[in-house]
Amino acid sequence: MKWSEFSIHTTQEAVEPVCNILHEAGASGVVIEDPQDLVKEWGVNLGEIYQLSPDDYPEEGVIVKAYFPVNSFLAETIEETKEAINGLLLYDIDLGFNKVVLHEVEEEDWATAWKKYYKPVKVSNSITIIPTWEEYTPVREDECIIELDPGMAFGTGTHPTTVLCIQALEKWMKKRDTVIDVGTGSGVLSIAAAKLGAKSVLALDLDDVAVKSAQTNVELNQVEHIVSVKQNNLIEGIHESKDVIVANILAEIIVRFVEDAAKVLKQDGIFITSGIIQRKKQEVKDALLAHQFTIEEIIEMEDWVAIIAKKA
Repeated sequence: MKWSEFSIHTTQEAVEPVCNILHEAGASGVVIEDPQDLVKEWGVNLGEIYQLSPDDYPEEGVIVKAYFPVNSFLAETIEETKEAINGLLLYDIDLGFNKVVLHEVEEEDWATAWKKYYKPVKVSNSITIIPTWEEYTPVREDECIIELDPGMAFGTGTHPTTVLCIQALEKWMKKRDTVIDVGTGSGVLSIAAAKLGAKSVLALDLDDVAVKSAQTNVELNQVEHIVSVKQNNLIEGIHESKDVIVANILAEIIVRFVEDAAKVLKQDGIFITSGIIQRKKQEVKDALLAHQFTIEEIIEMEDWVAIIAKKA
């Protein structure tokens, strides 16, 4: 079968919304070539990404590649996708070069090639994320291992925003806390919360593909007795009070449901938010402060920010 590789040269800031657009357009896979992976610092005693070659990355910006089946609807799909990506400018998202290149590839050329970018990574003091196809021997008895099979549509769990959320969960979540993971994607944050001792975790995502992926990874990590995966729009219709809400999504969406988060969290409950670029930090802080929250901590990695707030 032939596929069309849709390659766009963009920015780190635009990666997540661009990937979301590509996924919604029907892409059967996404690959991210970010040169920051070659020099990324994970902090003291944290792990490394191995066997990455500079030849696989652009010198500047980020290249996102998506794969669409070659069919009679392809031209229309490509044009609609370009238009949707250009629409991100309305949200003040920097698209960088925003250069799109198309070419046909055979299925066997890409179906497994993306896996070379994904190696075991220690993302916090206690948690290491490994792909299902890699062998890994824990270096500590108390090391928590998360196995992920992200497929071609979701992240590997090592993006800075995910790492920030995991580190925040490790520090701020207490044993036996009840947790909501909003926009769960591959389910990695829900699994991390379960591994860190949460009593129960509700993993929510509007995308049915994400729900299936998260459920698969939850079962793979044998935490289905703790994590429940559900298709849902943010936290609409959720009324049971929780101890922690974690949301690794766009700042614009975080701002949209801050008020609902305040209603769902228990007194002194913790709201962990990430997916926030530097220039959106103040906007999210203002929204939190306007809805019963106090800012407890702000942590940063590269150009990304996580804000930990408490319901006052």
